[in-house]
Amino acid sequence: MSTLGRLEDEWHDEIPVARLQGEVDASNVKEMGDRLRGLMSNRSVALVIDLSGTTYLDSAGINLLFALADELRGRQQRLVLVVADRSPIARMITLTGLDQTTAVRPTLPDALKELGAER
Repeated sequence: MSTLGRLEDEWHDEIPVARLQGEVDASNVKEMGDRLRGLMSNRSVALVIDLSGTTYLDSAGINLLFALADELRGRQQRLVLVVADRSPIARMITLTGLDQTTAVRPTLPDALKELGAER
């Protein structure tokens, strides 16, 4: 994984949660995408991506999130993003319209509640 960005995963029941830390850009987006896709199985109902620790997200990162959302929808699965209100990342997601096609919640507990996996 690039030194710019780091991905840590954890599980809540059958739901993988990927915490993206640092920067997601063209230099590491393929590796990040591969790791995110690797967290999903046919039994998974959703993937939560926590962007709370993400400091930079360029167009390659936004395109990855759009692509993941489309892929998961095609498999009857969901993508939920965790993005702090009023953060620069929230602004990018709103400007690109990603929040119109993908669930965005301000905290991980809110995202898990959205999926019925509160803990």
